[in-house]
Order: sequence, then structure tokens, then C-alpha cells
Amino acid sequence: MHLDRAITVVGAHAEGEVGRVITGGILPPKGSNMFERMQNLERESSWLRNMLLFDPRGSVNAAVNLITPACDPTADFGLIVMESDYFVPMSGSNLICTVTAALETGVIPMRGPNTLVRVDTPAGLVEVEAECRDGKCKKISFRNIPSFVMHRDSIIEVPGIGSLRVDVAYGGMIYCIVDALDLGLTLDRSEARKLVEIGEQIKAAAADQLPSIHPGNPEIHTINQVEFAGPLGIIDGVKTSKNAVVVSPGRLDRCPCGTGTSARMALLHARGNLVIDEPFRHLSILDTQFDCRILETATVGETPAVVPLVSGRAWLTGVSYYGVDPEDPFPEGYRLSDTWFN
Repeated sequence: MHLDRAITVVGAHAEGEVGRVITGGILPPKGSNMFERMQNLERESSWLRNMLLFDPRGSVNAAVNLITPACDPTADFGLIVMESDYFVPMSGSNLICTVTAALETGVIPMRGPNTLVRVDTPAGLVEVEAECRDGKCKKISFRNIPSFVMHRDSIIEVPGIGSLRVDVAYGGMIYCIVDALDLGLTLDRSEARKLVEIGEQIKAAAADQLPSIHPGNPEIHTINQVEFAGPLGIIDGVKTSKNAVVVSPGRLDRCPCGTGTSARMALLHARGNLVIDEPFRHLSILDTQFDCRILETATVGETPAVVPLVSGRAWLTGVSYYGVDPEDPFPEGYRLSDTWFN
């Protein structure tokens, strides 16, 4: 077997969401901080994302993560997240997959039953506590970057739908949050394709009609995802809600979505529905869950924010070696609309 660009990838999923982790074969991109490294990787080495995520080597339902040396001297490693359409500043499920893979494969050592890991991301430093036992990570809890609301109760016009009330919030990516009941949606598994189709329409309309610029980093200015939010109720004494996040170019996040959960908590807090240190359980379309709470308030520039804590788990699925046969006609893969939607 002769392959160029031989890359080692550890497979994992966090509460159902696939997040593959590159552990060997790639040099870190240049940059004085992780955001610059992410931009340089996207600009100069997008073939890496394309090769690993597009057909025939990848899948529309996956993301891939690159572990690098940290730029922040206090961090254990750096992380760059690559999704199908975006290189994103932060992703909770991918962080959970990456920390689990790094600890369980020995990239960094497990330091007792509660191992603290500091991860340098393009969105900022994220502190993680990994509950470890018998060489495995049993739970990952991360203190996310400050999350905040960017637009409240805004009305957008969506082709084929009409006027729609939405909110926009940031939790590591920028989310357009839609009340599922406003569209008659229950977030049942049977609605998956419908959610994707409607969600991509809403995202395009919101991105056009609601300019959203991060007050601390103007280069973060794209509404990446649409989050359909289910009703907030109480189950076993804990405030609980279901959600479904549409990941471009057209699929559902299988887990409750860590950055989407952070954005949702920022919105709930702004509305007076979630107070500091109050437990909150967020469910996915698969009914997997993240257990969460708000640790404290903060500000980003002059914008009020909250600091979320999100807890979930990942499981490793295998180790793979990827590369490109020199005669392969698809060295960077391809996308077809039968599975890639657009």
C-alpha cells in the first residue's frame, strides 16, 4: 500500500456526535495564537479538511479535530475544529471527543481521578475536568468561553415561511435560535430531514438580515448554525429542554451541542429563566444529554455574558490511517447533493 499524506486519526463520538481526532502526521499551522492558526489552516491547508471529511474518505455527519501545541503557555494543547463548511472557533462535542482521545491514547497523561486539562482554542482558553477511572474518561466537564445574546426577539422574513421571530446568541459559534413550537415542530427523530431543510433556509435569511459581529473579535461574524429550541420544562426537578442544531451543509447535530447549549443558556439567563448555578439539562434529537449550569456572569466588551459549564461523555470508536493514493482521482474528495444537501 502506497499512500501520500499518511495521517493517524482516532475515531470518537460525544453523545452520538462524531468527532474524529488527528493525532499524527500533520505539522501545526503557523500563527501567534490559535485563531490565527485556524485561519492559516483554512487558507493554506483546506485539503486536510476536504480529504478527511468529504467522500470517499469522510462523511457528512462527522467533524475532524487537529491537536497542536498550544500558543497559550498555560494550556496542555491547542485545538482546531474543522466542520464540513466551516473552521469554527469552538465546539463542545469536538472538545469532549478530543480531550477523551488525548487522555485515553496517552497524548497527555491522566493525572488522577479528576484530571484538569487546559485547551487553547481559537475562541479562547477552555478549562476541562475529566473524571477518569481504569484508563477511561467517564465524564468531561468544560468551562466554556463567555457566551452572550446578540439579538433578542428579532423578526426575519424567510422565503416559504414568512415572518419568524428569532434570537441570535454566541457560545463559541453564532446561533440563530428558533422556538420549535412557532413552526409546529416537536423535535422528534422523524422530523430530521424537515428540520434540516427549514433550518438552512432560516440560517441564510438570518445571516442576511441580522448582522452579528463578535464584540471582542470582529472576524467572528457569521451565523453558523440554526438551533431549534424545544419547550423548557422540569423533569426530575431539573429544568430540561430538547434542541436540534442544523449543521451546514445540511445535517443535524446528533448530540445536544455544547456551543449551542452555551448560547441557549445565555438566552435563558437574559430572559430570567435560568439563574446562576441552577442545573439545566439539554437533550438532543437522540435524547442524549448534557448536564449544565451557569457558573458566573461576565462581560465581553460592553456586552453582558455568562460563563457556562457543560458536561457530557465521549466514546472512542477506533484508530484509522488516512492518506491519498498518488493515482487517486479524488485526492481532496467530493460532495454530492444526495447526502450533502447543497
